[in-house]
Amino acid sequence: MQVSMTVNGEPVGGEIEPRLLLVHYLRDHLGLTGTHWGCDTSNCGACVVWLDGEPVKSCTVLAATASGHEVRTVEGLERDGELDPVQRGFTECHGLQCGFCTPGMMMTARALLDRNPDPSDEEIREAISGQICRCTGYATIVRSVKWAAAYEAGQKTAASSNGSAS
Repeated sequence: MQVSMTVNGEPVGGEIEPRLLLVHYLRDHLGLTGTHWGCDTSNCGACVVWLDGEPVKSCTVLAATASGHEVRTVEGLERDGELDPVQRGFTECHGLQCGFCTPGMMMTARALLDRNPDPSDEEIREAISGQICRCTGYATIVRSVKWAAAYEAGQKTAASSNGSAS
C-alpha cells in the first residue's frame, strides 16, 4: 500500500506492507534510528514519537494509519543545528546512561513542557510514567526536564527584556 506523511517537516512516502508498524517505517524505511524499538508491547516507551503533535508509542501505530499526518521524531527536536533545551538538559544533567529510553523520554518531556512550561517533579514523574528506564532511577531524568524548563524560562525572560529595551 502507498503511504505519504510529513516526518520532521519533510514529506515522505512510499510503498509499504499494510501491517508495517510506524516504528519500523521510521527506522527501516527512513533511516531515523533515533526512535528505538524496545518491548514491542507498548510497555517501555522507547518508541515514543509525536503524531499530529501528540506523543504516541510508535510500536502500536500502523504506518498506514500515520499516512496523511505529521510525525515528529527525536531527530526533529533539533532545529537549525541547535539542540532542543530538552536534549541539552539530558546532556547537562546526565539524564541518560545507556541511552535506550532517552529518545522516548525526550519526546514525552518536550510534549510536557509545551503544555506546562514549569512542571513540578511530580508532574514530570507522571508524564514519564509510561516509560521505563532501567539505568538512571529517574532522578537525573527529572532534573534534566527541570533544567530544560528553567533554561526556556530564562530564554523567554531574556527575550522579553531585550524587547522592552527597544
